[in-house]
Amino acid sequence: MNKKKIFNDPVYGFITVPSDLIFDIIDHPYFQRLRRIKQLGLTEMVYPGALHTRFHHALGAMHLMNTALNTLKSKNNEIYDAEFEASLIAILLHDVGHGPFSHALETAIFKNVHHEHLSMHIMQMLNETFDGRLSLAIDIFRGSYERNFFHELVSSQLDVDRLDYLNRDSFYTGVYEGKIGADRIIKMLDVANDKLVVEEKAIYSIENFLVSRRLMYWQVYLHKTVISAENMVLRTVQRARELLQQGIEVPASPNLKFFLASDLTMEDFEKDHSILERFVNLDDHDVWSGIKLWASHSDTILSFLATSILNRKLFKVIISNKPIDEEMLLGISELVQERFKVSEEDVKYLMISGMISNNAYDFEGQTINMLTKSGYVVDVAEASDLPNIRALSNKVEKYYVCYPKEVAH
Repeated sequence: MNKKKIFNDPVYGFITVPSDLIFDIIDHPYFQRLRRIKQLGLTEMVYPGALHTRFHHALGAMHLMNTALNTLKSKNNEIYDAEFEASLIAILLHDVGHGPFSHALETAIFKNVHHEHLSMHIMQMLNETFDGRLSLAIDIFRGSYERNFFHELVSSQLDVDRLDYLNRDSFYTGVYEGKIGADRIIKMLDVANDKLVVEEKAIYSIENFLVSRRLMYWQVYLHKTVISAENMVLRTVQRARELLQQGIEVPASPNLKFFLASDLTMEDFEKDHSILERFVNLDDHDVWSGIKLWASHSDTILSFLATSILNRKLFKVIISNKPIDEEMLLGISELVQERFKVSEEDVKYLMISGMISNNAYDFEGQTINMLTKSGYVVDVAEASDLPNIRALSNKVEKYYVCYPKEVAH
């Protein structure tokens, strides 16, 4: 069988599958599941074109990793064939543990299981399937491989994951302010003292990358209507979970019902392989089919939420630069109780408050390192003529409350 396939990607053009092993990983059901998980959850409620999947993103990130590794090799950085392939596999599988609706439902389907832990677990299961040929990729993914710059390409403040999702999400949403010069940034990458660095002449491209990231967070990922939609779906699934665990029948696919009916930990996954098999058969379609069924459920809260989501009757959102006034929250709570005849305890399903934050660059975390013309490695935020980058590291916090538009306030 010819495994040297190509994918026609709307963002980069043709993406080549570089090895038989990578083809077999892409062909595996665990990876094919990513076709059924949207990259941006419910963002399509605001940007109708945002229908791309985790599958798209993983292939795009692999393509950028391929370009980055070839750039580093061209600058006399020795990269062995095994390291090259392992890095491609690590980035290809970095999101394989995402559940339905990506980040939006991470805390509703599980209580304390993070998608990165699930990605690692799935990679280890795939490693068994492929006779240990993913061991180096796993070491690179978790950051335990001795040559650390490979891990930085997978996970850092300037990794190929971010470079792809900003480009791709900008393309599919039509928010062109988020488009970045990924090609130029990648061409400027190098390695110094085992650290990933970017050449000084790329400083303006890095600034543009950080500005674009900040804009994409406010305009797309943290758009107030997206916050409303994602919180509504989160509360819908949480309500279904609560009813199931009270012994009330809630129709759902067998795998979704299994996870909602139990409070699983990562230890449970590690002890019982059948739990992972259930997880890798779970995708967006399970949740949507559940929501369609729940719209006619006898529980008024569950049916109201499900019907509202299906018909895009989203909650009103108030965003504030300061914490929402307690008296205002109390007033909304009382109006919700009166209008929907719900108990004070159940108001949490119909009035949702919280905080969002955005900082494009965390210069106190893992920094973006710049290689100066004189050969020094410095934090990009220390570049003297670019105060913007330091400003972009300031965390901006906003507070919100969402509630049904039927409530007059």
